[in-house]
Amino acid sequence: MVQDIMPGTEEQLQNEVTTGYVGFDPTADSLHIGSLVPIILLMHLQKAGHKPVALVGGATGMIGDPTGKSDERNLLQEDELQKNLVGIKKQLSKFLDFSGSGPTSAEIVNNYDWFKEISLIEFLRDTGKHITVNYMMAKESVQRRIEEKGISYTEFAYQLLQGYDFYWLYKNHNCKLQFGGSDQWGNITTGAELIRRKSGGEAFAFTCPLIRKADGGKFGKTEKGNVWLDPEKTSPYQFYQFWLNASDEDAVNWIRIFTFLPQEEVNKLVSSHKADPGARILQKALAREVTTFVHSEEEYKKAVETTEKLFLNMSAPAESLTVEEIEQMEGVVKSSLSKSVLMDVDLATLLVTSQILPSKGEARKLIQQGGLSVNRHKVSDPALKIGVEMLLHNKYLLIQKGKKNHYLLEVV
Repeated sequence: MVQDIMPGTEEQLQNEVTTGYVGFDPTADSLHIGSLVPIILLMHLQKAGHKPVALVGGATGMIGDPTGKSDERNLLQEDELQKNLVGIKKQLSKFLDFSGSGPTSAEIVNNYDWFKEISLIEFLRDTGKHITVNYMMAKESVQRRIEEKGISYTEFAYQLLQGYDFYWLYKNHNCKLQFGGSDQWGNITTGAELIRRKSGGEAFAFTCPLIRKADGGKFGKTEKGNVWLDPEKTSPYQFYQFWLNASDEDAVNWIRIFTFLPQEEVNKLVSSHKADPGARILQKALAREVTTFVHSEEEYKKAVETTEKLFLNMSAPAESLTVEEIEQMEGVVKSSLSKSVLMDVDLATLLVTSQILPSKGEARKLIQQGGLSVNRHKVSDPALKIGVEMLLHNKYLLIQKGKKNHYLLEVV
């Protein structure tokens, strides 16, 4: 989980209880699975006997970080920001131990609390003079934005503001360590440099690799968007499905990052998976561990039950599926259809109209060969009339082509 590390960081962590922090972006009222990496790093830090601090960027969230982005971020209003902060704090409390007053008890801080007291003149005089423009311009993220689209002064100043966060925590919380994604290396080192120049202190840092999918797709994204930690935004079933559908290559990597399984057990799972990839042992273990970790064992069991009901136990009648179960289906091609199209239409025509098959000839051939099911019932007559009475919950039609191709038609 470590990509870049400042010299002396490991020795610092071995020598004394060290306070370390990571920043979270408050652009939504929920964190997503990309945030799990820094959360897990904070947990590892606490388990190893150190003090974790989660910084929620109430002030910097109003500005926007140019790192890794092609466009400038929309600025947040204060009321929206406060709503987001409350949601994020609630989520972090599930993963870190904030109880007690011991040296390793976790803390949440909001950088708006100190920035709101600082005037522009004061910041420029007391902080800005310590970091040169040459130093800031040398950062890769800044150079890239200048070359691509240009960069506003607001975003250019972001690294100085994040650097000041590190300095403020160093002075007020004896925080000597900052970590984050590898795209944050430039911002993090600016903070360590500010501590050195402004107070003569020594600070440390490391970054973790950015998680990427083996196929080049963006990690944590599905056709519906981000995979959120909030069950209202991404249901535990959908969350479970994301990990269950990981590719073999991704599963080997992710199980080492997103779970707390002992290395010996991980190695056994990887070996078992390689011996029989079709059983998807690794994906099932990954989905079990992460879903239980984020949502609970009960929600994990419900997700497995729903998965079996929808896909594995195909003998279960489609009529037994609830509206929620139908709407949460993953791995199916979803499309909508006008109710007027269903007026006494035959099955072969419906399959062409809904683009499940390219021609009536192919549709008739597939049906006659027994390769098509409607609402989990095998059909053999291409001329079968499809009417509204066949709809599940007066709205849905489930069609299966062959063994693996599932379609959900929603009639509107």
